[in-house]
Amino acid sequence: MNYLDTSNELLEFIENSPSMFHSIETIKKYLKTAGFEYLPEGKKWTLAKGGKYYTTRNNTSVIAFKVGKELSDYHFQMTAAHSDSPTYKIKSVAELDGAGEYVKLNVEAYGGMIDNTWFDRPLSVAGRVLVKEGNSLVNKLLYIDKDILLIPNVAIHFNRTVNDGYKYNRAVDLCPLFSAGAVKKGEFDAMIAKEIGVDAKDIFGKDLFLVNRQKGIVWGYENEFVSSPKLDDLQCAFVSLKAFLNAENDKAVNVYCCFDNEEVGSNTKQGAMSTFLKDTLKRININLGKTEDEYYQAVAGSFLVSCDNAHAVHPNHPEETDTSNGSYMNKGIVIKESANQKYTTDAFSRSVFTHLCQQAGVPVQTFANRSDKIGGSTLGNLSNTQVSVNAVDIGLPQLAMHSSYETAGSKDTMYAIEVLEKYFGTNIKISESEQVIFE
Repeated sequence: MNYLDTSNELLEFIENSPSMFHSIETIKKYLKTAGFEYLPEGKKWTLAKGGKYYTTRNNTSVIAFKVGKELSDYHFQMTAAHSDSPTYKIKSVAELDGAGEYVKLNVEAYGGMIDNTWFDRPLSVAGRVLVKEGNSLVNKLLYIDKDILLIPNVAIHFNRTVNDGYKYNRAVDLCPLFSAGAVKKGEFDAMIAKEIGVDAKDIFGKDLFLVNRQKGIVWGYENEFVSSPKLDDLQCAFVSLKAFLNAENDKAVNVYCCFDNEEVGSNTKQGAMSTFLKDTLKRININLGKTEDEYYQAVAGSFLVSCDNAHAVHPNHPEETDTSNGSYMNKGIVIKESANQKYTTDAFSRSVFTHLCQQAGVPVQTFANRSDKIGGSTLGNLSNTQVSVNAVDIGLPQLAMHSSYETAGSKDTMYAIEVLEKYFGTNIKISESEQVIFE
């Protein structure tokens, strides 16, 4: 595939992933097509050399792994991305009265989004619904594939200071308009029930989120940009998945992780700080007939690539970026580093990944925040609280991170797949963070 075909597949992947529940369902379809066997956490596992498996937690996080056919150098080579993006969650009692016959929805922020990018856009609802069926509660995915909501701006005639730095109140300004009278208060659950084919009285719980319905596009006179909702971090979830599926490593265990809740701190049962990764690796170890000591030996020789998008230098505000550690779209993979350890990268892990980029023929860039700015953390340093391994933080350069519609370079998706395929396909032998042999 060329980079434009890859960008279009990325956009299809994102369109099929309107919520974190749908993101995992989309990933599972890729895995099932590739012949992976599902291993529920609550069931006994049976593994074999050369086997391909995956497990999930909460239906919003997934870990897939390939067991090497030889497994002569037992360790784990892992990537981690995340399934969630900043949006607004709909509260359990969803409807709000408005003036006249208006019906609005009651929402609260999930993550740190740019509020004003959600105004005047077609929106819908996606997530999961828990429904009673006989003596059981069952999980049903919901995505209303229709423009049903919008958050309207106040006309400038009524808010003449809006362009002077207006501060939005999320409890007032960010309430989506649901109806002007055609739908009455109390009918939101009826709509949900109709969409999933159940009675409203049988709905016992909902995790529903707003979805920006604006289509993703490849654009620019030379097709150099890709713009879409949720590039952070579904772009990295996509590239690491494609590379994981394409590569083979007979000597080690390749592991693909996509965690939920990164945007709200990862400190949940299915987040990067949870026991999900540790539990999965230990079960792999047990089911391969390895001892506990062999597990610790394997972890000591393992490596993690934490994949979460990076900030590109902004065309209108280059001053926001460090003068010598900025990255640009279509110029290659970004290695992210921070002295305060918000990122896991150090000289050792940077060297390992830079070598892989050179071997793959992929350009590599550096990102660090300006020294007077505090950046956010990501997956690597959080997952390392449970499974401590050598790790590097990378990403693809993008603009408008945490906007409802983000922009990246159309070539970088292919670059990431190429280097991560090289990573998964290379046996990396680590000796005490002092020596690395690439086989």
